[in-house]
Amino acid sequence: MQLTLLDPDRPEQAFPPLYKALNEPNGLLAFGGCLSPQRIINAYRHGIFPWYNPGEPILWWSPDPRLVLFPDKLKVSRSLNKALRKQPFQIQYDRAFSRVLAACAAPRREDGGTWITEEMKQAYQNLHRLGFAHSFEAWRDGELVGGLYGIAIGKVFFGESMFHTQTDASKVAFVHLVRRLEDWGYQLIDCQVRSEHLLSLGAEDIRRADFLARLEQLCPQSQSPQAWQR
Repeated sequence: MQLTLLDPDRPEQAFPPLYKALNEPNGLLAFGGCLSPQRIINAYRHGIFPWYNPGEPILWWSPDPRLVLFPDKLKVSRSLNKALRKQPFQIQYDRAFSRVLAACAAPRREDGGTWITEEMKQAYQNLHRLGFAHSFEAWRDGELVGGLYGIAIGKVFFGESMFHTQTDASKVAFVHLVRRLEDWGYQLIDCQVRSEHLLSLGAEDIRRADFLARLEQLCPQSQSPQAWQR
């Protein structure tokens, strides 16, 4: 299946480096195509991510503005800092990627649905095996109680989803992720769309053009040799 771009000025059957996405809905760029590792990585490099519901064609998005977090601008509230000092969780990474992915895909209470389809899960499993997709996990007494996953390319981490079954588990995992990414020299975390939760942790909106310019600079860079080593 070919990818159909929704911008009539860009008829190429590949993601172009420059484009105009739709404003309504915000950032919808294309539909169709496939979830091969090559296509997904190419999409992320150009500020595009797949997001669609079961039964829909694959939809590709690039919203404007874009929510990002610069690792050195992480904000930790007093209550969250208190939770961090108590060290209630053991934090690890890439120990249970499949379980984190499955937990993130579980239906939420609010609507009973999920956007992480079986096709999406398989695609990100493939990316994990190739060394692009990673998980950060919070464990308590040997039980996985929270975590998140995303894609690492160059000096950028593209966050995808998070979950928790115990209070503060995903927040604590996120703070540890950001601090570890900063140690490894990552310069940008993509949060995709606006969220009050992420805004409270220091995320901010930037123009899509600025986001794309940063990706062009940071994605080709080599990651630290220490990054994601176990």
